[in-house]
Amino acid sequence: MDATVTVAAAQSVGTDTVAIEFESPDGFEAEPGQFVKLSTTIDGEGYARFYTLSSPTVSDTFEVTVGIDSAEGGPFSGFLADLSAGDEVEMSGPYGSDHYEGEARVVVLAGGPGVGPAVAIAERALADGNEAAVVYQDDDPAHEERLTALEAADADVVVTDGDIADAVADALTGADGEQVFVYGFAAFVDEAVEAIEAAGGDVDAAKIENFG
Repeated sequence: MDATVTVAAAQSVGTDTVAIEFESPDGFEAEPGQFVKLSTTIDGEGYARFYTLSSPTVSDTFEVTVGIDSAEGGPFSGFLADLSAGDEVEMSGPYGSDHYEGEARVVVLAGGPGVGPAVAIAERALADGNEAAVVYQDDDPAHEERLTALEAADADVVVTDGDIADAVADALTGADGEQVFVYGFAAFVDEAVEAIEAAGGDVDAAKIENFG
């Protein structure tokens, strides 16, 4: 789907991290873990980047979580940081097959911006009556309120700025219906894959989204 979407709300959810809620266009459907492409034109030049949904469901609105990095993101990063209710952005999607599909237990390994889909998938799983575990690596965590709420709702949540191997080993139970998800940049994905293998998990069965 290609559509012009309107910002419903935007708020800070961490250092240089913004959660942007958009009004859903007619017919838009997506699952937590899928992603959309946002784009705009600034001073005559087109910019676009992909962002994974951080909302557990899509109803009248959907949400993405954006890390603001003016050095790497350039003008588009600043554009997204300045969005407020009523502003419009071009969107296409959703894309991606590595998303939540009602699994009995989800184990989400997230690095940096991977926290967006992590909280979305875990929240959706719990809402569906399933189990959830999140292992999140970041030295300056975002979405701390949602992570705390997940833990209070009996999800297993580990936030660390160091090695994730022990936390992954604890999170993986091998139970029927358990699904591992990995979201993050390449270095984190490599670390997560090693941790899954060390814990005796099935890397080939994991749903992995490498942000590059």
